Amino acid sequence: MDALNLPRPAWMTEELVLLEEQARRFIASEYVPHLDEWNETGMYGREVWTKAGGAGLLCPAIPEDHGGVGGTFAHEAVIGRELSLAGFDSFGAPLHSGIVAPYILHYGTDEQKRRWLPKMVTGELIGAIAMSEPGTGSDLQGVRTTARKSGNGYMLNGSKTFITNGQHANLIVVVAKTDTGAGAKGVSLMVVETDNAPGFRRGRKLKKLGLDAADTSELFFDDVKLPAENLLGTEEGQGFAQLMRDLPRERLIVTVHAQAMIERALGLTIEYVKQRQAFGKKIIEFQNTQFVLAECKSEATIARVFHDHCIERYLAGVLDTVTASMAKYWPTDLQGKIIDRCLQLFGGYGYMEEFPISRMYRDARVSRIYAGTNEIMKLLIARSL
Repeated sequence: MDALNLPRPAWMTEELVLLEEQARRFIASEYVPHLDEWNETGMYGREVWTKAGGAGLLCPAIPEDHGGVGGTFAHEAVIGRELSLAGFDSFGAPLHSGIVAPYILHYGTDEQKRRWLPKMVTGELIGAIAMSEPGTGSDLQGVRTTARKSGNGYMLNGSKTFITNGQHANLIVVVAKTDTGAGAKGVSLMVVETDNAPGFRRGRKLKKLGLDAADTSELFFDDVKLPAENLLGTEEGQGFAQLMRDLPRERLIVTVHAQAMIERALGLTIEYVKQRQAFGKKIIEFQNTQFVLAECKSEATIARVFHDHCIERYLAGVLDTVTASMAKYWPTDLQGKIIDRCLQLFGGYGYMEEFPISRMYRDARVSRIYAGTNEIMKLLIARSL
């Protein structure tokens, strides 16, 4: 189902085409048959992670000496795109592979990399990043969670909310203050291995507007003792800088997801209007339908070209913060706009749960909020004026 019929972008090598085909087959056979059940029950099972690890779909950019295959962000983009094209938007693998693992790879010590990365590749360890807190939202400098020196290590206290992979994660990178009086320079990243962490507690799996099967959760840390070697890196106070350096990557992951969902919505809608009849003819034969879909396809194509351009820039190491902010804000705005138009062409059926466009309409809404709200993106872009 290729609604755009565009030529292969320059960053898609033959190796990536093979990965795309492998991922598509695996997702179709192992995940797609269960999506309705997972959405209905509000959770997918732990085995989803180990299956993904066994199929080579986790952390493909991790070097071979740490258990990966030594790929690039392009490998992650291909896998993430296939998950969204198949409708498995609630799976937290893109965050695990594209955000949590790179923090450890880029900023961890050699011992930390050896200790955690191979198990993230296999799915034995599931990663989460605990940033957001009640009342702080996008204000990372305002976090209240603290990691205070205690003996030879730290004592972690605080609470987090809106945490993706919160119910399954057993390796959580926690944004905490190691110096409460130093502002951004007092922020550090602490790594919590939850399997043996007295004082760690999972709160509710949060009920959301969409992404029903995603295990978005509250997390609580009450006097959680951490050894000194669970400070990510070797120096306190580097957390804010570490977070800022990796934000373009995080925003590009959202771009990949939004673009894939746009293309899926468009493909499903074109297929539907070619089959559905009203007033004696196919819905595709009405000029309004043709004009709406012509606009959607044009805008989706423009977004895809920008999406590919940004991936190429990132792979070349030159994707700047302003462009990454554009890549997060504009496609996610467009995602909501196009899916809304597509739902309208389904008529009353578009409002029914059994039609995927209904779920997509709900699932798409959060894209404008997470990874930095689109309003924050506009502020960042405005600074370049």
